[in-house]
Amino acid sequence: MTATVFIDGAAGTTGLEIRDRLAGRSDIHIALLDEANRKDPAARRAALNDADFVILCLPDDAAREAVALIDNDRTRVIDASSAHRVAPGWTYGFAELPGQAARIAAATRVSNPGCYPTGFLALVAPLVAAGLLPAGHPLSVNATSGYSGGGKAMIAEFEGAGATPTAFRAYALGLAHKHIAEMTQHAGLTHAPIFAPAVANAYRGMVVEVPLHLHALPGRPTLAAVEEVLRQAYDGAALVTVAAGDAAAIAIEENAGTDRLTLRVCGNDATGHARLVATLDNLGKGAGGAAVQNLNIMAGVDPVAGLVS
Repeated sequence: MTATVFIDGAAGTTGLEIRDRLAGRSDIHIALLDEANRKDPAARRAALNDADFVILCLPDDAAREAVALIDNDRTRVIDASSAHRVAPGWTYGFAELPGQAARIAAATRVSNPGCYPTGFLALVAPLVAAGLLPAGHPLSVNATSGYSGGGKAMIAEFEGAGATPTAFRAYALGLAHKHIAEMTQHAGLTHAPIFAPAVANAYRGMVVEVPLHLHALPGRPTLAAVEEVLRQAYDGAALVTVAAGDAAAIAIEENAGTDRLTLRVCGNDATGHARLVATLDNLGKGAGGAAVQNLNIMAGVDPVAGLVS
């Protein structure tokens, strides 16, 4: 049986990544609006309602508008925007979190995780669930993404005519980034983390780091104990790997061009200091790859079909 998938926003950065992963699949028919109909409200409404699955690659307000245009109870939606990541009635689309794959499989409305929260939650959520990391413990997360995470506008800023890109740029210094609510809720935290994002002069790739004072945690866990919790949490996961934490350096491009997510527990047991590090592709596991993984699960096919592992 072939499922019809309408990608609303198929010409954007994430939409193109999704199309690449779905190309050539016999079980998927990609429905696209031509340029003449792309902004026609009637044509868009029809495409949204005719599809078995809709993937929204839109700004938040446009994503909410698209959902409101769906007037049947058959079309299932995956929203790649941040509009519904903490919204009631939506299932959070991080399949590797405990029990989440089954919820995604049964859901009609799935919200794709953000790229930064994917790295943060992969590191932190299992530790909170295991009781190793108290829900009220003060946390910070330092993260750097390739500039493609900013979409076409930022790509043009780095690559366009007359571009003067910076090597590294910190932003969201007011500590009110929209990802914070998502991180807090889905990690099971009672206090929001300090989120310190940055963009680097690399097209794609991402490093997300959570530093911990292990000596300040209950029981003073070792690096090995932290790593073991993560290994158990992702045992058998096709796309998530817990690698050895003795790397001399970790590059932002490590998982670029793939849908993998790699986790490491680095640090110094003698001082009780740890650096939990996640690497992923902001366009892969952080966006388009996650959307296709969720689509696969909802459609009841191999969860990693079409993905680059």
